[in-house]
Amino acid sequence: MILYRLHCAQDHDFESWFRDSAAYDGQKARGLVTCPVCGSADVDKAIMAPALGRGTRKRDVEAVPAEASSAPAAATAVPVAAEPSAQPVALMSEREQHVRAMLRAVRAHVIAHSDYVGDEFARLARRMHEGEEEQRAIHGEATPDEVRALVEDEIEVLPLPVLPDERN
Repeated sequence: MILYRLHCAQDHDFESWFRDSAAYDGQKARGLVTCPVCGSADVDKAIMAPALGRGTRKRDVEAVPAEASSAPAAATAVPVAAEPSAQPVALMSEREQHVRAMLRAVRAHVIAHSDYVGDEFARLARRMHEGEEEQRAIHGEATPDEVRALVEDEIEVLPLPVLPDERN
């Protein structure tokens, strides 16, 4: 991990962590690095001594401006935050937001129109396929081995989409 000191076109300074310099470059190229004060995507790295994350150890290196010793105190003052913009700073592109909304809608539709059977899913799906149980839409949990066995026996199963925010 690396901590960069960043500067936007509106003269706001802020800091942000990135996995590495390539992660910063990729996010900047996609317009994901924006000023938290004004929302501007016109952001560049400021002159600094970068702080590197060191695993689970405490952060013992601070980001220090290279010009701090020679710059006047007034020049290093923290800018006053502007009024919050009507639009929040987007961490996802509009397309990704749209895809996630569609996945969320598919998941909600399936859950609303099927019966939750918990860990009985694989057993009930097999019984329905073999005609021992009345056919109906179900959802539940199955182990990877259970899913593999169902697929090998040509029993159609699909996972429900899991959204990234459900894993956090």
